[in-house]
Amino acid sequence: MSGQVRPITLVGTPVLHQPCRTVENFDAALAELADDMFASMYAAEGVGLAANQIGVDLRVFVYDCDDADGRQHKGTVVNPTVDLPELGERRLDEGDEGCLSVPGPYAKLARPDRATCHGFDLQGAPVTIEGTGQLARCLQHETDHLQGKLYIDRLSGRSRKKVLKQYAELRAEAAAEAEGAAADG
Repeated sequence: MSGQVRPITLVGTPVLHQPCRTVENFDAALAELADDMFASMYAAEGVGLAANQIGVDLRVFVYDCDDADGRQHKGTVVNPTVDLPELGERRLDEGDEGCLSVPGPYAKLARPDRATCHGFDLQGAPVTIEGTGQLARCLQHETDHLQGKLYIDRLSGRSRKKVLKQYAELRAEAAAEAEGAAADG
């Protein structure tokens, strides 16, 4: 797989906090975007990546993660929607969740343990992905991104503040280390 690694867009950047535009052209530029998204996701050691996480305002995400049975799933979904089990049939999985756009901290976040994602592949053909386990979490997380939501937006106020504080501390440490390395160099 080819593709250029693009920088990951970080929390606070406007494109992450607004709904993305619907994809209308299933063309070579879209395929190139998906290649760049996979390259960027793998470089950042992620399991999913939405287009707005590399600054592109389009409803596209890529994923490469396993389901509850340990089977690996990989793909691209364009213009996705997610269906969740009815409330009476819904089981929540309170797992650790993190985000490449909020690098560093993780937080417990309850999400349904099953999700069905509908959308299109890169040629415009309809696709449906049935997700369980980590794949269900990924489908929900990436679709949230395309609606302008980060996982921290689903946390309680206290948990959200804690994650953002950890993130700020990690960013400050990294900046101090970079400054020290520049002074030594």
